[in-house]
Amino acid sequence: MVLFTNHSADFISSVRNDTRSETSLDEKKEEEILDSYSRSVIHAVDSVGPSVVHLQVTNQRGEGGSGSGFFLTPDGYIATNSHVVDGAVKIKANLADGSSREAELVGNDPHTDVAVLKVHGGLFPHSSFTDSKKLKVGQLVVAIGNPYGFESTVTAGVVSALGRTLRSRNGRLIDNVIQTDAALNPGNSGGPLVDFQGRVVGINTAIILPAQGICFAVASNTAEYVITRLITNGAVKRGYLGIAGQNQKIPNFIKSMNRLNSDSGILVMSLEPGSPADKVGIRNGDLIIGLDEKEIHTIDDLHKILDETSIGRKLGIRLLRDGSMRSFFIEPGELK
Repeated sequence: MVLFTNHSADFISSVRNDTRSETSLDEKKEEEILDSYSRSVIHAVDSVGPSVVHLQVTNQRGEGGSGSGFFLTPDGYIATNSHVVDGAVKIKANLADGSSREAELVGNDPHTDVAVLKVHGGLFPHSSFTDSKKLKVGQLVVAIGNPYGFESTVTAGVVSALGRTLRSRNGRLIDNVIQTDAALNPGNSGGPLVDFQGRVVGINTAIILPAQGICFAVASNTAEYVITRLITNGAVKRGYLGIAGQNQKIPNFIKSMNRLNSDSGILVMSLEPGSPADKVGIRNGDLIIGLDEKEIHTIDDLHKILDETSIGRKLGIRLLRDGSMRSFFIEPGELK
């Protein structure tokens, strides 16, 4: 028989109390972490959700489709996907406040899957783009859509990859794509991808149907460049090299060997036969680091140079091939 003294009972009680205290502290920490995460998502949704709209589209055959979009300006400009409004003869925007308005197509750029609409008659809650270059892999993001016109749908996830090239469902090639695991359905196409400060980092554009939880968005820097030109000119004229590429880090030993300050360039993944790049001898695996005497770090940098002024003009291009520097002159065509 084992006898417990008062001291033994006090000790056991003390251990139990300490264990309960530690468990309580752990639970409190978990609650604080969850609350912080929840508060961040709620802030993002509260900031951007009112600007998100549901789009009902009627095409030339009288068939209907739908998607999402969001107000970019208080006077009624809406960003969405090109494929959402492609072939539309009538577009209705259902706003977060429950009202509906007719929307007109301002401009459409299938090459980036970006389009701009306009509605009239009011001041609208709107969202703002932020610099997508500052995104980091692993950063938390929120995808917001309005697929049915009743209320915003919200999913959260992380940035899985940056600078991807995506061939869309109709065969178009889209560069500088953000990959995220924030769940997305087709009705959310055209809605904003936002950071936890409520700033738009991309436009949700597509899902790969056979994959699980792999979703994509056009980066905000690309979208903002395109949208500005669509509003100003109704279309985007751009130079054309005929490559598909993705952002790529430059290994340190290659940087040292070539005395480079650049940390990254564009890795050539494929070439179109007969294109300007093909004609001057650019190859798969080349890493483009300069064009028109400007450094090229990302797809965004290339897009900024390949505007309407680059078409038909000889530009110097610098690249790394097998670790060594090469230089060419290249004459961009016009992207059709």
